[in-house]
Amino acid sequence: MNKTISFFFFFILGFSVYYFVDLFYFKSIQIFIKGLSGSKAVAHVAAYCITMLPLIITLKIIFPEKNITTLFSINKPILKGFSIAFMGTLPMLAGYFIYFKLVQSISFQSLFINSISSPFFEELIFRAFLIGILYRFTRLGFITSALFGSLLFAQVHLYQGSSFTELTEIFLITFLGSVFFSWVYFETDFNLWTAIFLHLFMNLYWEIFNVSDSVSGNMYGNLFKVLSILLIIALVIYNKRRNKIPFQITGKNLFIKTRQT
Repeated sequence: MNKTISFFFFFILGFSVYYFVDLFYFKSIQIFIKGLSGSKAVAHVAAYCITMLPLIITLKIIFPEKNITTLFSINKPILKGFSIAFMGTLPMLAGYFIYFKLVQSISFQSLFINSISSPFFEELIFRAFLIGILYRFTRLGFITSALFGSLLFAQVHLYQGSSFTELTEIFLITFLGSVFFSWVYFETDFNLWTAIFLHLFMNLYWEIFNVSDSVSGNMYGNLFKVLSILLIIALVIYNKRRNKIPFQITGKNLFIKTRQT
């Protein structure tokens, strides 16, 4: 079998199996493990670890010689990813502190799930596997690699809305957010920790401050989020230019790359 055909066959098959398992069994696994452990947070992490097994097996089939941590891009400097994400999201933290009150009561298990567990595993699945593997190991460009993964990422967040307007807002925000996280991930030397911590801090500030009940937000909630996004872009561009590092995403590789990364 041709190497390219073999890659896409196992890649699509592996993700399809994961998607099926996640769609139909994630909640059942979570409920079962919660019954054993008594912890919703432990159950959430365990359910992700189990449902992600098809992705891990897929990567070992396609890249038998490569380390899983390298393929998921979590072998990169954690502190560097943390620093960029923390500095970049300071406008959100400062703005929310000024304009919004802290929530009166916080469920620490829910906070862990929404601000740590979900961002970590979503970045592994969507950014590192579904988008990153395609971009890094095929000739697909940025847009062609990120499109399907970002559409799917947006789709899985639609449970947060009810009305058509709200669903549309949530879809657009999460879709564009996925494309942005992908750009940050690629342009920070494929350091997934940058995207993980960026996702973590954005979710955390949204959770601890009384901003909005859904991801669609409101004027001030979205204003400070946009300011953070602009600051992160500026930090990434500044760092690359200061260190004379060429940009990963250019007009020449938006759809097809002339060579693999």
